[in-house]
Amino acid sequence: MRITYACPACDATVSIDGITARSTLDCTSCAASVQIPEDGIAPGPPPKPRRCLVCPSTELFVRKDFPQRLGLAIVIAGLAASCLAWAWRELILTFAILFGTALVDVLLYIFMPDCLSCYRCGSRYRGEGITGAFGGFDLETHEKHRQQAARMRDAARTVPAEPSHGP
Repeated sequence: MRITYACPACDATVSIDGITARSTLDCTSCAASVQIPEDGIAPGPPPKPRRCLVCPSTELFVRKDFPQRLGLAIVIAGLAASCLAWAWRELILTFAILFGTALVDVLLYIFMPDCLSCYRCGSRYRGEGITGAFGGFDLETHEKHRQQAARMRDAARTVPAEPSHGP
């Protein structure tokens, strides 16, 4: 199993293979260490995460292991190319581009593997058969974690300043 996460100490992206044999996740940039909880990984072939190993969240979701920005870029490029073909009054080319873009999307969906992602910290878990008991993306759960993170940022910004002692 492989994990990719943002280090809680320095925010560097860290990728580690073979996390089932480890007791800690060590950052390669700042050497900060995150203790792997004992109940974090369910034993068995293949081992599966029960919860996030980086943060205390138990809410994970299954997603395709593909960069969303690249997928969006493919769709936008297909749309732009079909608009050009439409402007040149090439009806067959326009629809060929649109159907070709849709075919690429379907093939990527079929052949890209799944990964687990944490709602709270965004950690991603990759490996064979790790998706287990977790479902797909839930907007309500995502919004709960997004609002919690926003409240924590606001609370950190509004820390009362110490009174100044003038001369």
